[in-house]
Amino acid sequence: MAISETLLQRIHQTKQNNIHGFFDKIKTKKFVKELYEVLFLPQNENTEDQLKRNFDVLQKTFFDLIHTVTGNKETAEIHVNQFFEALPELYDQLVLDAKSILEFDPAADSLEEVYLAYPGFFATYVYRISHQLWNQKVKILPRVISEYAHSKTGIDIHPGAVIGASFFIDHGTGIVIGETSVIGNNVKIYQGVTLGALNVSKEKANQKRHPNIEDDVIIYSGATILGGDTTIGRESIIGGNVWITQDVPANSLVYHKSEIKIKDNTSLPESLTFVI
Repeated sequence: MAISETLLQRIHQTKQNNIHGFFDKIKTKKFVKELYEVLFLPQNENTEDQLKRNFDVLQKTFFDLIHTVTGNKETAEIHVNQFFEALPELYDQLVLDAKSILEFDPAADSLEEVYLAYPGFFATYVYRISHQLWNQKVKILPRVISEYAHSKTGIDIHPGAVIGASFFIDHGTGIVIGETSVIGNNVKIYQGVTLGALNVSKEKANQKRHPNIEDDVIIYSGATILGGDTTIGRESIIGGNVWITQDVPANSLVYHKSEIKIKDNTSLPESLTFVI
């Protein structure tokens, strides 16, 4: 069956009108991966000269990506310079994040293990570089970069979120952190946590929609915290599977109480006797 000529024309016209139509997602992923390797993983030749050559290649790749988005060489050069000037501070922040994982996860034996094997750290790395670009008001690219981490780790952190120092993600699968979330220092988050919005209407797109998490808070797996007016006070502990839409005072313990019964399985209730 032949493809409709009308459909072909519509698709072609849409792509012609889309200035980002030739955006290279493969090159974007390659840049994110190679920057991570240069910053944190052992290289075949660990010399300063080789590092400089690696960064020269990364800068050229990054310029191509920015130029595709902006369509202007001078603007692209400014953004590339701003990003790489910010890189030392980003690197220091990420080392603190890695040290937090090493300190608080009993399964972590070394920073090298964190760099090599921890999806939570990789997602934090991607967040920090995409957040830098978000602050530079680069279009499209921060979202594409953050979606790469989402697809790779199952952790979805919007580049617009604000996250403080020594951020700890353990396991991480299923974590969602919305655009206007504000997270303090030394916060620990486990798998399945959602920091989301109570109202997802488009009219509220420019409003504060996601919660505030103050310093030294621990949020255990499956917790859902919603709303731009919701603040979790410092040094609070949020237990697993809770649903929160109001402020929690500092130094609080919030938990969901459920009843679990353990009994002999030789005589099961009729409702549990089934055959698959």
